[in-house]
Amino acid sequence: MPPRFATLPNRRAIIDRRTIADALAVLEGADATALRKAGTMLLADAMAAGRAEIERRFAEHPTRGLETAAAYGFLMDQLLRLLWDFTVQRLYPNNNPTAAERMTLIAAGGYGRGEMAPHSDVDLGFLTPWKRTGWCEQVIESMLYALWDMGLKVGHSSRSIDEMVKMARSDVTVRTALLEARYVWGDTALYDEAARRFRVEVQGDTRGFVAEKLAERDARHRKMGDSRYVVEPNVKEGKGGLRDLHTLFWIGKDAYEVQRAAELVGKGVLSAREYRRFNRAENFLWAVRCHLHLIAGRAEDRLTFDMQREIAERMRYADRPGKSAVERFMQFYFLQAKTVGDLTGVFLAQLDETFAARGRRFGLPTIRRSPRRLKGFVLDRGRLALPHDDYFRDDPVRLLEIFALADQHGLEIHPLAMRAAARDAKLIDEHRDDPRANALFLDVLTSPRDPETVLRWMNEAGVFGRFVPDFGRVVAQMQFDMYHHYTVDEHTIRAVGLLARIESGSLAEDHPLATAIFGHIVSRRALYVAVLLHDIAKGRGGDHSVLGAEVAERLCPRLGLSGAETETVAWLVRWHLLMSATAFKRDLSDFKTILDFSGHVASPQRLMMLLVLTIVDIRAVGPGTWNGWKRQLLTNLFESAEEVLRLGHKQKGRSERIAAKQAALAERLGWSQEAYDRLVRTLPDAYWVAEPADVLEHNARLIARAGDAALSIDAQPHAERGATLVTIHASDHPGLFYRVAGAIHAAGGNIIDARIHTTRTGMALDNFLVQDPLGRPFDEPGQLQRLHGAITDALANRAKLSEKLKAKPLPRLRAETFAVQPAVLIDNKASNRFTVIEVNARDRPALLFHLAHALFQSKVTIHSAHVATYGERAVDTFYVTDLIGDKIDSSGRLKTIERRLLDAATGDVDLARAA
Repeated sequence: MPPRFATLPNRRAIIDRRTIADALAVLEGADATALRKAGTMLLADAMAAGRAEIERRFAEHPTRGLETAAAYGFLMDQLLRLLWDFTVQRLYPNNNPTAAERMTLIAAGGYGRGEMAPHSDVDLGFLTPWKRTGWCEQVIESMLYALWDMGLKVGHSSRSIDEMVKMARSDVTVRTALLEARYVWGDTALYDEAARRFRVEVQGDTRGFVAEKLAERDARHRKMGDSRYVVEPNVKEGKGGLRDLHTLFWIGKDAYEVQRAAELVGKGVLSAREYRRFNRAENFLWAVRCHLHLIAGRAEDRLTFDMQREIAERMRYADRPGKSAVERFMQFYFLQAKTVGDLTGVFLAQLDETFAARGRRFGLPTIRRSPRRLKGFVLDRGRLALPHDDYFRDDPVRLLEIFALADQHGLEIHPLAMRAAARDAKLIDEHRDDPRANALFLDVLTSPRDPETVLRWMNEAGVFGRFVPDFGRVVAQMQFDMYHHYTVDEHTIRAVGLLARIESGSLAEDHPLATAIFGHIVSRRALYVAVLLHDIAKGRGGDHSVLGAEVAERLCPRLGLSGAETETVAWLVRWHLLMSATAFKRDLSDFKTILDFSGHVASPQRLMMLLVLTIVDIRAVGPGTWNGWKRQLLTNLFESAEEVLRLGHKQKGRSERIAAKQAALAERLGWSQEAYDRLVRTLPDAYWVAEPADVLEHNARLIARAGDAALSIDAQPHAERGATLVTIHASDHPGLFYRVAGAIHAAGGNIIDARIHTTRTGMALDNFLVQDPLGRPFDEPGQLQRLHGAITDALANRAKLSEKLKAKPLPRLRAETFAVQPAVLIDNKASNRFTVIEVNARDRPALLFHLAHALFQSKVTIHSAHVATYGERAVDTFYVTDLIGDKIDSSGRLKTIERRLLDAATGDVDLARAA
């Protein structure tokens, strides 16, 4: 019996094998098929009762993951033994078996370890001495049918011992499964012979096995996102998950011939403290996996947002000031994933010392090597190592010096040195004010080489969070939303890495403006520190920008920054969201927007630093958050604000700007003077200010093609914007905007920006930027055809938008998991000409359509709409006037507009009336 089964309390309450065996013994049936069916029903009832008992215990003790996994394994063992005996004694009795009719049943894979989640597959092996006889095949077939009838998913193999050895030697997956194999029932002598031959004929090539398992692990990590800090992790397969722990155990079992992870302590591979961490992480991860299976009612290993909230509740996490129960649960999850990563490093170091050939190492990249000693540290095959175990204790500042040297010389740190750093990290507490330590830390942070990698090493060793306790508070901290893909510490380290890559020029193609201006930034140190601190106060309650600025004012002098640098860092942290909020939520063609933003920034240096900080912050959020449209908006805002800051708060003559755009367009079009003058007379001044040059040309050619047509629609993908420009030229009438918005959504598009114009001839000229639900240009021929048809039908009143919109699925199903309190902000100071209305709400199908219809009902004219989405949260901003073109200043009317928009944001509207 596996050790974990032996420690299970009151095993007979889960299943009493003797009682069930007695019940099976008296069953009757007309033939073998009927008898098997009766036996299967009895065993299925026993399985259901056993699972109910395990689930009851787990509900009482929801953190006992290993005990629960062992209980499911124990239950399966007893059921298989009962089924085996029933099959060979009652269904296919063989009173005088030949030597070839011996057989044994083994458990393989996770079941072989004695660990099962509620809906895990049952991995079985049927072993025979030679080729299977007819009786063996009858028994195997009957047992498999019974197991399938019980609703179990069974992975099985039936092999002779020779076949088992051959397969294990040629296939690392089979070897791994058999490495964990254990006896369940049947011929014990046959099992012993199989185990002996596996040990002698298969095990032994430890180097090859280890290399293959590490390569397999790396491939799995790449597939799962290659970070243990993704906010919807896979508990089994993800980096830092159960499979990583299993890989360590497999390698340990093969290399050191241990049966249990605890035996690795005796082998000197893990210390007693490290094994306790191993066991704690394994227990927690198993608890989470069992909860996942029970909630889903099937095998489910991805810890999605909706699951996170429910598991946090089941595991009895509670809210704390500034941090919800689910965020506390996930922070503990990521801390355990970090533990798994730490133990992996320790384990590989021990393997390296024991098995790796001189000059070669397992799973680690080849780097430049040098035989030199470095400031007291020694080099072990190109890696920084310690001359003796007390080296950090003798001078704790060396805990930072080792990382600084690794950065300066392009070296790796020996895993045993990392192990010592993790053990001794607390010693740095007393040296946080040491100027040497702070200078070393700042050197790593602002390194022109690869600060991201070295900071990540420092974080994994625990030195980072100890030296900067404010950073330690956000280690493994997630933000419970669909926008942020990583924990706060991982997001921050990635942002620093992106900053270094922009400075080096390696991201010039993605960020030409940021790359071009970087060399003009006077205090790069301040910028690097600002990136480090921009999210440092997340999870404290209150505005993290304000609280983060206070941290900066306290921490920067300690790091050695001057008073001016400290002031700059604090300002950047305080306003690090200002540029993105202005670019994505405001109308940049409204000069008041540029003046207000420039007044806030007040300095060309701050403007440059804020742009770069904004870019790396957005990009470090996760894949897909950066696109060409955001680049264009930020570039437009930067260039407009730079002009104001360099020339003073005086707008370049509006008429001059319009004239310059018109002259440039005339040159690009090449029309006759008469035709061009006719176009210019048609379009209002506001249009020329609002639209960029390429859109002006595109619109002009559409107007020329349209002639006297009542409706013209054009869609043109723009790769650089990451979106498709959809232009509508139609007879203007009330409600046109909301109908077009509804039609675009019904066709499967998402509107990310909209500009609405009315020509002097009474025609609407509306430009929409549209993406597909994955944030890509809406450019497939079928998509564009569907879009054209939907808009045409909507404006001709041929289609019931209500029915089409109700049929559209929610683009991100798990958005329902999040509570976003809707809010409507109305600002009459943000623009000289318009009332600015900002709506914050949970993103849902056709939200823009509902909001635009609410404004239509309120008898207002929409002049531009700006759509920003942050995961499950949508922020839609409208620049509006009343029907005669004036700002709306009546408090009663503004309250009515606010109420209607709130109803639209929450879905409390009649969709049929809206269509």
